[in-house]
Amino acid sequence: MLSVKDLHVYYGGIKALQGISFDVKEGEIVSLIGANGAGKSTTLRAISRLVPIVNGDIYFYEINLKKLPPHKVASLGISHVPEGRRVFANLTVLENLELGAYLCKNKNKIRENLEFVFTLFPRLKERQKQLAGTLSGGEQQMLAIGRALMSDARLLLLDEPSMGLAPLLVQEIFEVLKRINQETKKTLLLVEQNANMAFFISNRIYVLETGKIKISGPSYEIMNNEEIRKAYLGG
Repeated sequence: MLSVKDLHVYYGGIKALQGISFDVKEGEIVSLIGANGAGKSTTLRAISRLVPIVNGDIYFYEINLKKLPPHKVASLGISHVPEGRRVFANLTVLENLELGAYLCKNKNKIRENLEFVFTLFPRLKERQKQLAGTLSGGEQQMLAIGRALMSDARLLLLDEPSMGLAPLLVQEIFEVLKRINQETKKTLLLVEQNANMAFFISNRIYVLETGKIKISGPSYEIMNNEEIRKAYLGG
């Protein structure tokens, strides 16, 4: 579904990504893990075409995203849940969700997606008339994920969904992500600092270090790598 080839992204003199290559197969959950500054979020922004690419290619099926503007990438079926939620604070929960469906022209599908979001996140249904800016951090994360689902995208890019959330809520969010993958067959590419949760949910893991992929493989293999366990799981 997604193929990233020799991707280079620079911020001025800082080489954020230095030739990374990886693939995501349809129906998978793939996680990018690594320390702060490793290039994880930059990778998602490059796929969404939110940052310039110095070199390399990004293919979504047979389409090269490299020269496309962000709105064209979204129209192909890629939805980005950004770091820090970034909901529309002055709009209601329902209005945020409706904005997520702006590319979907099928009214029946919009209703179906809305019901699915409310099934996943009953609190959003209870608070659908509430301003998004008044929600808790966890509820805003639910809203950001729900908004992405409303686009009916085939590939979801999720940037740090556990950031700033209490442990119980982190568990809930990740169980929902697993459910989304299993029930809708949507493909998930996840950036996550909580390595334990990334291993729990993912089919495959890529470990980034200073803009390069250090190691990759099936989740269970990476989790049992002694060096990775010491670095990310505390031993």
